[in-house]
Parts: sequence; structure tokens; C-alpha cells
Amino acid sequence: MKKLAFIWVLIGMVKVCTAEPMVAVTIYNDNLALVRQVRDIEFSKGVQEYKYVDVAAQIDPTSVHFKSLSDPTGITLLEQNFEYDLVGTDRLLQKYIDQSVIITIRDGGTEQGLLLSAAGGDVVIRKEDGQIRAVKSTAIESIIFPHLPEGLITRPTLSWLLNATKSGAQTSELSYLTSGINWHAEYVAVVNEQDTQLDLAGWVSIENNSGATYTDAKLKLVAGDVNRVREAPIRPLRKEMYAMAADAEAGFAEREFFEYHLYTLQRPATIRDKQVKQVSLFAPQNATVLKVYSYDGARDGKKVKVTLEFDNKKENGLGLPLPKGKVRVYKNDSDGSQEFIGEDAIDHTPKDETVRLTMGNAFDIVGERVEKEMQRISKRSTQQTIQIALRNHKKEPVNVTVIEHWWGAWQLVGPTPPVKKKTADRVEFTVAIPADGEKTFEYTVLSQY
Repeated sequence: MKKLAFIWVLIGMVKVCTAEPMVAVTIYNDNLALVRQVRDIEFSKGVQEYKYVDVAAQIDPTSVHFKSLSDPTGITLLEQNFEYDLVGTDRLLQKYIDQSVIITIRDGGTEQGLLLSAAGGDVVIRKEDGQIRAVKSTAIESIIFPHLPEGLITRPTLSWLLNATKSGAQTSELSYLTSGINWHAEYVAVVNEQDTQLDLAGWVSIENNSGATYTDAKLKLVAGDVNRVREAPIRPLRKEMYAMAADAEAGFAEREFFEYHLYTLQRPATIRDKQVKQVSLFAPQNATVLKVYSYDGARDGKKVKVTLEFDNKKENGLGLPLPKGKVRVYKNDSDGSQEFIGEDAIDHTPKDETVRLTMGNAFDIVGERVEKEMQRISKRSTQQTIQIALRNHKKEPVNVTVIEHWWGAWQLVGPTPPVKKKTADRVEFTVAIPADGEKTFEYTVLSQY
């Protein structure tokens, strides 16, 4: 295991502590994580400068909390600085303006002189004889800098001025918030050939671009909408993929926490910087599923939408709090293979709620909506007659839910198909269409504004 170093300075003396910390990381849905580290640190008595190395590059310095667990009143934090001016070619060139550098050219020659400019990667120097030499960045093999300029560091560091009432080792805790870490759930669902049963498996994807690696961390995930003060978005970094399936005993344990749900991984996990880690959330669960056809002619033209619905209940094989995420759905073909049939996103879904997944549009079912008649009854009321035609080209009969939208004070007038649902702004009809057949109906609505 990699050891992270602590460096501290007292009156010019530098000591390095390589004790390995206990690390816990709690990750939220909104590009945020709480990092907590506990380790034994050797302090000297009195006022001293202490450098805490290898914190996350995207740390929020205002969120830092440090305390001694073994002697809570024995350490007083007087001042804190977050140092993040990291070593790099651009920063070195900026720091070495008006200083001497040695440039190695790709053809094997060298140039030495006073660095005047490094704009755009090209280097301009003044040689000892006073000549000005500009070297294109494409021609440079390397640049030699005599020493590391003051102020540049190799790793993000918290620099503290603190006072210890006594010397000796103390068990200390550091916690802070950092951006650059996010998690989301992803689900894989497989429906059977008859579209009546569904196997649902859950995965967690953790994206770490925080600028730090967390080794053997105790991992927790918080599912829920946590209120935060919004800040500027974080520029995304490159990622590498790393997938790992967790067995049932080493998977996540779920429980309620405040108004959210907390998922705790039952084993340590290493979360590397610039990595996407995937861990099993729960093993496949089998549930009864219903395929629903719906037609919203005012919005979808002739398209009939296909939705898969299942109840997230224990008696239906589930009953699990489902974090928000993407659900990819596959179907078993008659030859035993699986084919992709659609995907949809779900919000945080508690147990005992219904999950609806829009798969796409039906190929063999077509709808048509026509306004046949419109009468103005008065200045504030109209009466309209709507005709709906549904054509089923499938070999089996289907039921279609027809959705119509109305606003203001409205009421249906005269005969209508069976009403499935009625709210203040919409009505749903249930229409049965025979195999390879057509069903046409009309309804009249009186609207007042």
C-alpha cells in the first residue's frame, strides 16, 4: 500500500511521518465527497508549522476540520494555507523568467541563457554574448532548471500554524469536502420473451477526478437531493475505466439516514484518481412487469409510446430504495440471445412506488388525431369534437391508453370510451384494438375560460 507523507517544520527542522491513515469517503450524487482521515501524528510542544500533504486538489479549504482525538484541547489551529501551485513545465518557465536555463535541442545541441519569455511554449533567451535566441517549442528536447523555485510544490498541501500543549504522538482526524467525485446508479434489466417478467440488477459508478487517490477507504454513498450553494462547474478531466463486481456479502448495506438513504460498502475499496470504478449495488431481482401502450396525439403525432411498468414492492420481488440513474433494458430472443430494446432514467424511487420506463415507439401500432368540429358557445367557452383512430398491425389484440390534455374548466359531453384516469389537465381513455384491426372513436369536450 502506498504511504502518504506528512511533513512538518519546527524552527527550521523538518520531519517526515509515513504512518498510514484510516480513510473514509462519503460520496454524494452532486459532484461532492466528504473525506475523513485518522492517523497518529508526532507533535512537538509549542507553536509549529505543519504540512499535511496529498489532500485532494479540488478540496474546499473552507470546509477543513482538524482535531486531536486523543487530546481534543491539546492542539490549537492558528492559521491555515492551501498550497496548490504544483510543479509543471509552464509554471517552471513562468518562475524562471529573468533567470538562467539550459535548453537541449532535438538535433543534440544546447543553448544557455537568461529566460526572457515562454509565451505559447516557445522559449526566448538572452545568451552571454548578448544575442537573443528564440527556440520553437517543437524543436526543444528538454529544459534544465538549476533548482526548484520557491513556492512550487509537488503535491497539494495544507499548511498549518498550530500550537501543541505537549509533545508526543496523538491520534488526529482531518475531514474536508472536495468536488470532483461523483456517483450514480446504473441498472440492467432483462425482460423475458413474453414481456411479463423482468430481472433487474443495480450497479454503482464512481467517478474520481478530485486529484487524490483514496487507498483502502471505507466507502459510503448518499442517495438523495442534498441542498448546496451552487458554484462554478468543475472542468472534466480524462477518465479510465475500472469495473469490479461485488459478491453479496461484500456488497452495499442500505439504511435510512436523515431524509436520504445511505449505502455502505462492506469491504475496503481503493478509489484512484482519474478513474471510474463500478461496483455491484445489488444482485439481479426478478419482478412482474407490464407493457403499456399510450397515445398522446396532441404531442406525439402518429407515434404510440411503449412503456414498461413494475411495482417496486417486496411482494413483486423488489421493495428496494432505488437511487436515481439510467436503466438499460434487454430482451431475451427466441434463440437465447439478448437484444437491447431501450433505456430510460429514473429518479430516486422509494420502495412501494411504481417504476415506469419508456422504451420507445411501437412499430406496428399507429394513431391519428383529428379535430372534427369546434363551436364557440360564448366569449368564454368552446365545444370541440375530437376523433381518435388507432390501427393495430400486430397479430394479437392490444390495449392502448389514449391521453388528451385540457385546461381551464372542462367537461366531457356525450358518450366516451372508458375513462382510465382524469385530472385537472388531462384525461386518459382505455381503448381495446383487435389483432390486425382498427378502432375509431370520438369524444366532445366543453371548455370554459
